[in-house]
Amino acid sequence: MDFSLNQEQEMFRGYVRKYLDSVGQTKTAREYIKGDRESLQSLQTGLAELGCCSINISENYGGMGLGALDLVPVLEETGRALLPGLYLETNALAVPLLEKFGTEEQKEKYLPNISNGTSFFSIAWLEPGGSYHPAGITFTAEIEKDQLNLNGVKTLVPDAELADHFIVLVRTSNGKDKDGISLLIIDRSEANLTMRAQKNMDETRQLAQLTCTNTEISMTQILGPLHQGWDALQEGLLSFNAALCAVIVGAMEKVVEMATEYAKIREQFGQPIGRFQAIKHRIVDMKMDLETARSLAYYANWALDSDAEDCIQAISCARLFATEAFARISDHNIQIHGGIGFTEEMDCHLYVKRARFYENYLGTTEQYYNQAAAALGWLDNKASKVLV
Repeated sequence: MDFSLNQEQEMFRGYVRKYLDSVGQTKTAREYIKGDRESLQSLQTGLAELGCCSINISENYGGMGLGALDLVPVLEETGRALLPGLYLETNALAVPLLEKFGTEEQKEKYLPNISNGTSFFSIAWLEPGGSYHPAGITFTAEIEKDQLNLNGVKTLVPDAELADHFIVLVRTSNGKDKDGISLLIIDRSEANLTMRAQKNMDETRQLAQLTCTNTEISMTQILGPLHQGWDALQEGLLSFNAALCAVIVGAMEKVVEMATEYAKIREQFGQPIGRFQAIKHRIVDMKMDLETARSLAYYANWALDSDAEDCIQAISCARLFATEAFARISDHNIQIHGGIGFTEEMDCHLYVKRARFYENYLGTTEQYYNQAAAALGWLDNKASKVLV
């Protein structure tokens, strides 16, 4: 069994890294924090020209028709550069959902624009005072003939200002828990939305609150089965979490490089601190975390492509380990750098903040532990595919 990247995938990684090096790696993220979006838009155009946005889209809609493992090189490189924006949410969540559950009309409407890099999706899930559990969905969508009347508030919507479309969880009937939840696609240009910016610890990922008051959209915007959107979302989250692990691996690799390089040049007591046993052991632990996360991420994406029997547990375990390891080694990197690691001039703090952002992104650690345990047969099988 070989689930590592092949020569062509590694070659494509080289092209992506060369391009991101040419634009300064984390320079785009720093400029985005300051409010400059032109650099990000230019970078996204460049990635689209390389073909990064069309990898996992069917050939019928302008894509390459490749799989999750082919996305990994791009995702790792965007993780290294702490790329702002919605590439992950669009290509690793919206595309799989559209490919599997979208109508032909929806596919023709959205997939070609995603493929050429001109359309991006965000997800509106959380609500004020709510949670990632089905019971937290109170946003209503009342069916009136061939229209849906939307009322409710969504909070902590990632990079809403950059999104052209939103995947929204709504209640279309008064079912209990997951029953009665549907997925909708709301086009920002066509819907009456009120948007309010919210603060986020990770300033490279900007959040917003969305409010709908008697907003009408067509019934054709329902994604997947009516009243059964929760199960469809769980299918999409498998693709998303496998991809998220690859993004985290890229970021972890950069963190380990930063720590290693600093340990070589920072001198204390007349020698580089990398010669001290405590620093050596710390960097080895960081490297072990990185390589373990990489193996788990590659296997998770391979399992997704291969529809392996252990797909769910592979992705859940990879997600759990990667998010926890990312936070751990980011903290270690700060400690190795010492006082300078806390300064704005260094990139250390950017990776710490991104690690904390991903810890409970689209699901809490507890939920993913439950999902992994259920998939391994340690809990009620009814929970094996549901984040409860």
